[in-house]
Amino acid sequence: MTTASRPFDGIRVRAAQIGLYETPILHGRLADAAALTAALRSAILDRYAAAPSLARSNVGGWHSATDMLDWGGPAAVALADTAVKMAKRASHFDGRDAATVEWTVKMWANVSPPGALNMSHAHPGVLWAAVYYVDMGTPPAEGEAGGELFFEDPRFPVPFMRLPGFRLIGIDGQPQPIERRLPTEAGDLILFPAWLRHGVRPHLGTGDRISIAMNIDVKG
Repeated sequence: MTTASRPFDGIRVRAAQIGLYETPILHGRLADAAALTAALRSAILDRYAAAPSLARSNVGGWHSATDMLDWGGPAAVALADTAVKMAKRASHFDGRDAATVEWTVKMWANVSPPGALNMSHAHPGVLWAAVYYVDMGTPPAEGEAGGELFFEDPRFPVPFMRLPGFRLIGIDGQPQPIERRLPTEAGDLILFPAWLRHGVRPHLGTGDRISIAMNIDVKG
C-alpha cells in the first residue's frame, strides 16, 4: 500500500488515564498503644496455652476460636471499637448513616512460630476484614523477615486466562502486579474489604509473630 493510499497515517491521540473502581485499604497506626498491645498479648498467650488451634488458612501456626471478645478483656473491646470506627469512615449505605447502623465484630488471634504462614483466602459473608499486629517476632540477622501481609489482584484471573504474562499498565505507568505485599509493624491496624483475597508469607525470623484478625459486618 502506498503512502498516498493511507492519508490518515499522521493521526495522533492524547489519552488521559483514569483509575476506576478503587479497592480501599486503610493502614492505621494506633497511637500510645503499648499498654493496649501488652494486654492483648497477655490474653492471647494465656489462651494459646489453654486452647487447641483451629485449622483455617493457618499453616504451622495457632488460630484461636472467633470468640476473642469473650476472653480478650477490655483491650479486645477497645480494639474492636477502633476497627469499627475505621470501617464507618470507609463505608456508605444508601438511605442510612454508617454511624448509626448496628455493627458486629468477630475476633480471633493468630500465633505464628518461625516458618508459619497463612494461605490465600477471603472472608465471605461480611463487609470488612481487619488485622492488628501485636508482635512481629525477631527478624533474622540477614535477609528478609518474611511474614508480610499480601493482597491478590481480584481482576487477575481474567487476563491470565487469555494470555499468561499480560498486565495492565497502571496510572503510575508501570505494569500492575498480581500481588501487593504490605509491610507492617506492631501497633498497625489494617482494614480491607472482606472479599479481597489475602494471606501471609512465611515468617522467616525467630520468636512468635502474634496478630489479631476481625470480621466486621452490620446487622440488617
